[in-house]
Amino acid sequence: MRESLIPVVPMSHTAHIRNHRKPRRNASTLAMRAGVAGGVLSTLAVAGASGSANAAEPVTQTLELPTLTADLATQLAQSADATQQAAANYELQAERDAAAAKAAKQAKADLADAKKKAEAKKKAEAARKAAATQAASRSSTRTVLSSSAGSSGSSSSTVSAPASGSVATVIAFLKAQVGDAYVMGGTGPNAWDCSGLVQAAFRQVGVDLPRVSQDQSTSGTPVSLSNVQVGDILYWGSAGSAYHVGVYIGNGQYLDAANPSKGVVIQNLSGYPATGAVRVL
Repeated sequence: MRESLIPVVPMSHTAHIRNHRKPRRNASTLAMRAGVAGGVLSTLAVAGASGSANAAEPVTQTLELPTLTADLATQLAQSADATQQAAANYELQAERDAAAAKAAKQAKADLADAKKKAEAKKKAEAARKAAATQAASRSSTRTVLSSSAGSSGSSSSTVSAPASGSVATVIAFLKAQVGDAYVMGGTGPNAWDCSGLVQAAFRQVGVDLPRVSQDQSTSGTPVSLSNVQVGDILYWGSAGSAYHVGVYIGNGQYLDAANPSKGVVIQNLSGYPATGAVRVL
């Protein structure tokens, strides 16, 4: 008969020590552990639910953000409109100020122009009156000269002229130009220089003199200043290079186109003695 073999399990060398043996789990221990595990699970469940609730809150806030954003956008749009309106108002005011300044400047210019025109009109009226007075004076002078030239053997207190009608004509022409302007190179009819006036005067009686004073000072017959007669040409400077000419009209006076400040005038020979004289008539 065969013998049954019983397996032998080796024991730990500390198995016979009581404290080294694994304690057996009894029912109460298991129950307590189960309770603890359940409590832990309950706590986790509550924490999970709380976490879920807390996680839901940002959703609610997120849902409100579009409303806040829309309000902010409206406010920004209103602010932009207000800023644009303010800028438009400023621009309009600037345009008004510029227009007012331009109008004021134009008004000032118009006023100055009106004053200038009024002054010019006043001067023109004064010149017209002066011209009328001079014309009357010239007419009177011509009448006196004509009477003097037509009266044989009579003398005149206005001009000490010989009986020659040619000389009287020259003197009459010259006196008719008194008051005219002096202009360099002027040959009439209302503006003259010295030689241009002398040339025009003698042309009235058919005498063709040179144009400039240098040549006029050597035309005709030289005469001394002590023997000068009415109608003689006076010159200043040396003969052939004279710088000024005039015509002797008697009584120690001569007539010339003096300068731009005086124009055509009658002057005393003693105040500006001539250098010499020539006689062409």
